[in-house]
Amino acid sequence: MPLLGFGVYQNHTTRASVLEAIRAGYRHVDSAQAYRNEGAVGESIRDSGIDRSECFITTKCVSKNHGYDSTLKGVEESLAKFGFEYIDLFLIHDPYSGTERRLATYKALQDARQAGKIRSVGVSNYGIKHLQEILNAGYEMPAVNQIELHPLCQQRPIVDYCREHSIVVQAYCPIIRGNMDHPVIQMIAHNHDRDAAQVLLRWSLQKGFVPLPKSATPERIRSNAQLYDFELNPEEMAQLDGLDRGKEGAVSWNPVDAP
Repeated sequence: MPLLGFGVYQNHTTRASVLEAIRAGYRHVDSAQAYRNEGAVGESIRDSGIDRSECFITTKCVSKNHGYDSTLKGVEESLAKFGFEYIDLFLIHDPYSGTERRLATYKALQDARQAGKIRSVGVSNYGIKHLQEILNAGYEMPAVNQIELHPLCQQRPIVDYCREHSIVVQAYCPIIRGNMDHPVIQMIAHNHDRDAAQVLLRWSLQKGFVPLPKSATPERIRSNAQLYDFELNPEEMAQLDGLDRGKEGAVSWNPVDAP
């Protein structure tokens, strides 16, 4: 899995944006059934001229479609929309469906993996309770948990649990939906002659997360990928760590406490 992904949530120019992202060096695209752009992602990969095997593609099934049979049907629908023979990572999009349907959905995705239709099974927006129920059911733990993560919302107990169980943590909203005017963020950006988004994405990488920035602006798509020629020092990392506001710092739905 590439350590930097390109998100396409609420992207109304998905095909053009993904093509630009591929030109900028991204090889990891994060989509979802609910985004209604799987077809555009698949088209852009084919139009890019790069081999399918060079791209890591994620999609997700939202709670209204949870359940064993409906999930298997959804996998087939996603494959058809992408125009792919397999999907690299399939996530349960949210935990709103309740324990029974969550576990049935998870079992369906595991079976789809056994059938070669997906390569890895993961979850999104899962709190410790939801992860623990997978363990208690005797299933293999998910490869990934994708949650909202940035300096203002660090979800440390969930991150710690994931690390203890070798679950990769992907970070959505890594640039706080553009709300990057905090003085500490701006100061660090100035110190490195970088923009604030690059600082936030660099923080995410150095924390060991897989950030998923999204943009439809070509210049921003490119700059968000230019992260590997500078490094935040320990003091700067500590300053950003100190901005955590817990759940109050969230800027998205962040349903990790769903029953």
